[in-house]
Amino acid sequence: MTDTTGTTPTTLDLGPQAAVVARLAAGVTDEQLAAGTPCPRYAVRHLLGHLAGLAAAFRDAARKDLGATTDTSPDSALPDIGPGWREELPRVLGELAEAWRDPAAWTGMTRAGGVDLPGEVAGLVATDELVVHGWDLARATGQPYDPDPAALRSCLAFLSASADDPGRGAIFGPVVPVAPDAPELDRAVGLSGREPGWTPGSRND
Repeated sequence: MTDTTGTTPTTLDLGPQAAVVARLAAGVTDEQLAAGTPCPRYAVRHLLGHLAGLAAAFRDAARKDLGATTDTSPDSALPDIGPGWREELPRVLGELAEAWRDPAAWTGMTRAGGVDLPGEVAGLVATDELVVHGWDLARATGQPYDPDPAALRSCLAFLSASADDPGRGAIFGPVVPVAPDAPELDRAVGLSGREPGWTPGSRND
């Protein structure tokens, strides 16, 4: 990542983390699609649908290709998967990663979720989504989770910066306190409003 104290935007290769999420999705069985997740209201199938939608939205945000994918709020409807999701999701995750490899993606203004924001911020939000929802998917389906270290550091910094923002409730749940010396992933998960110890038997509503 480059220094943000000057005019050069922060950039990050989203490819490694996108590949982690794709591998987790490939490990989901059909029987797990109806299982609960750490995300209130989302079963695994909805989480997978959300991942496909956000990947397409942030791919197009990186390209500055604004339209239906970038203008629609993620809360406008309950996301779901289609019959070809096992082929679609890894494809769109790869396209997302490739789009953000263009330095121009991190400059200027763009839009995601119907919100106009700087390209650099959109890239950080995309990274946060991949890291946190990767954890959601891994926990919901009982898979090990080893996020890309650079993406995790970026996610933790992004979430830490918004921890005291009174407007964060529109995006994240209340911060879950985690020990300062806890692993980076646990701290990021807590800052996202999730309980790091969540298991499939936990309440999430």
